[in-house]
Amino acid sequence: MSAQNQTERELTRADILPAAEYAATRRERRRAITSEEAAAHRSGSLRQFFFENYATMWQQVHEMLHVEKGGEAQVADELEAYNPMIPQGSELVATVMLEIDDRRGGPMCWRGSAASRTTPSSKSRASAFRQRRPDRENTSPDGKASSVQFLWFRFTREQIARFKAPGARVIVGFDHPNYAHMAVIPESVRTSLAEDFD
Repeated sequence: MSAQNQTERELTRADILPAAEYAATRRERRRAITSEEAAAHRSGSLRQFFFENYATMWQQVHEMLHVEKGGEAQVADELEAYNPMIPQGSELVATVMLEIDDRRGGPMCWRGSAASRTTPSSKSRASAFRQRRPDRENTSPDGKASSVQFLWFRFTREQIARFKAPGARVIVGFDHPNYAHMAVIPESVRTSLAEDFD
């Protein structure tokens, strides 16, 4: 199974290379997936957003196994942790890097209405934000957000059709009072992300 196949929906034990085999090709594989060209097709000028897929999670699982060297006992945990980050055909999944300014009183609160307004929008039709695994929310018990967050965006069939339309203007952004940011998804990124949908 190829690590470059964006339409795959789940990693299984059969997809995991032996440690020695991955180590032998690690440099080449990391270069391929982190190259400027590859990154541009998943984030473009959207420096805070990196949209995940099968290929990026395949790489992440192998990196965790390579670095932590937990062996076979670690594999199941990594699959459980990263499979939810693979889009399932009617959603986009993003890792978001928050540039938190400590001068504003520390990490911002991420819960509640602020999260619900974090949406990709196409022609004023916003998709619904959700966290598939709220038990793994990357936020402290007192509501302070980590600088790294994981977001899932659910789309209707109509929204997917609009998203896939050549030249569609898609915007991602935050309207949190302490963290306002909006950006238009570049056409090359929109085209690449459209392949994540069924």
